[in-house]
Amino acid sequence: MGFFKDWGSFMVEGSRSFARWEVENARIILGDKKRIWLLCLMLIPALLGGWAYADEIGQALPTVIGGKEAYSPSFYSLYIFFVSIFVGVGAGLISGCIGAGGGFIIAPALMSAGVKGILAVGTDLFHIFAKAIMGSVLHRKMGNVSVPLAFVFLIGAIIGTTVGAGINRALYNVNPVLSDAFITTVYTVMLGFLGFYGMYDYFSAKKAGHSGGAHDTSEGAGMTGIAKKLQSVNLPPMVSFDQGLIPGGRKISWIFLVLSGILVGMAAGIMGVGGGFLTFPIFVYILGVSSLTTVGTDIFQIVFTAGYGAITQYAIYGFIFYTLAMGMLLGSLIGIQVGALVTKVVPGITIRGFFALSVMAGFVNRFFALPKKMVAMGYLPESLAGFTKVMDTVGMYLFFIVIALFGIWVFGAFFKNIKTLKYED
Repeated sequence: MGFFKDWGSFMVEGSRSFARWEVENARIILGDKKRIWLLCLMLIPALLGGWAYADEIGQALPTVIGGKEAYSPSFYSLYIFFVSIFVGVGAGLISGCIGAGGGFIIAPALMSAGVKGILAVGTDLFHIFAKAIMGSVLHRKMGNVSVPLAFVFLIGAIIGTTVGAGINRALYNVNPVLSDAFITTVYTVMLGFLGFYGMYDYFSAKKAGHSGGAHDTSEGAGMTGIAKKLQSVNLPPMVSFDQGLIPGGRKISWIFLVLSGILVGMAAGIMGVGGGFLTFPIFVYILGVSSLTTVGTDIFQIVFTAGYGAITQYAIYGFIFYTLAMGMLLGSLIGIQVGALVTKVVPGITIRGFFALSVMAGFVNRFFALPKKMVAMGYLPESLAGFTKVMDTVGMYLFFIVIALFGIWVFGAFFKNIKTLKYED
């Protein structure tokens, strides 16, 4: 149970760190008129391509994408553009209100809507990159970025992203359904662990009478045992950091930074989540980096890891849909703002409950989708095709019902307390 609690806390803190990054980015984008105009310009191709000229573009585009017959249409109609906005709003509400990385539900939601795994991952990664570039605050955070630390880490992140995305593409070239099943399995394991831990955390907090919300978190500034052991390993070259925060600074071997970067990069390449949800807990709890330096490095690595992965590993192979990405970006910016405001008027224990419920919904969605893919690949008998199809449909509806109800509840709380929120602002 001790390992389960420690690992669960590790993943939840990573999810919260990524949510904090998303909330900060959204505020920067919507708080600057120039960035808003840039967003409007970026949406023009999505609106024209997905609405006014959808039929013409569909006839002109090839039916083959990335070396295989397109697993989804190579263009999107206005309908799918609005679906992408809905998905973005849901993810934004989770990030803003629950304080957990809403990006975890984007790929499962897109896959349930008919977008297949590798396309959902590539598009999600591009959406994160677009958000990171538009909301970049590197000029504000550079004082908290250890350049040597970030540089060595990014070497590993680029390697990991290349490997992770390469695995996705290799499986897709073997069998598109196999690629789908692999991504689904990864999400099932990750969301399952997070979801069950979230439920355990919620009921434990409720039983103990705690009211703290999902945003409550320790910054992890102290050195953990494993961090002290790793920093004691003298395997040159040693990378120095935190000189301005700790007398004499700290040092760690380059090999641990590269290995950490590879892990983060692989998560970004396989899942399309930018890797930010792993950077914070790895840096603070495992490598012993201060929280201030970690925050700056996290912002730094997301821009480059997501950008490298989106452009060089997915876009050039045709696995990104711009229209879809822009719809998600627009929706998430709206959802994050509303969700962040609602946290001021909602009990913390309720937020914890919704965190567990939303992640569990994503887990059920991917878990129920897996048997259908097993039948398609011949690993389960064809006689189960009807049953697995029903499972897939049930998982899809349960997922969207939970996210829709959560959205209705958040917007209801927002409008109900709008006067109070105006007064607080």
